Amino acid sequence: MIKVIVTGAAGKMGKLLVKNILAANDMSLVGATEYEKNPFLGKDAGITAGLAEANINITSELSPLLSGTDVLIDFSTGNVLENAKLAVNSGLGVVIGTTALSSEQKLELRKLAESGGKIVFSPNMSIGVNLLFSLVEKVAKTLNENYEIEIVEMHHNQKKDAPSGTATKLVEIAADARNLNLD
Repeated sequence: MIKVIVTGAAGKMGKLLVKNILAANDMSLVGATEYEKNPFLGKDAGITAGLAEANINITSELSPLLSGTDVLIDFSTGNVLENAKLAVNSGLGVVIGTTALSSEQKLELRKLAESGGKIVFSPNMSIGVNLLFSLVEKVAKTLNENYEIEIVEMHHNQKKDAPSGTATKLVEIAADARNLNLD
């Protein structure tokens, strides 16, 4: 049984993750966190996700949950890098789906992974968008500088980050494919 903590458990993606983990036969939810002033602190993660009680209360403290846990899934907008460091130092695998990380934060995650941290990071976890990432790289390499690349995005009105992590990643992929420096 894979023991999982969800960080950002009361957010849109966090609730979906909690639902899926609670429904899975090979995973168990052992912790759920949110930022210090979240109104769901102290509430049951299952009930918050729209299910029955899970006997896992949402807390703002990650450290006490790490012992005996296998994976941290972080879709929060908070201390993603600090959460990853704590988890890696405790031997956990880390899955990060948070968008809008800075270049410096991404570099720190890369260094953490290169030093042995088990980290999966993507600004978008959908199969279709990851296929798009691959296609944009191929198109940008195929078309020369006579072709301009423009990324246009549209979201629902609750989108917290703009440009999105997905759009930012598309720009990075296109620029890398053309050997352009974005700095």
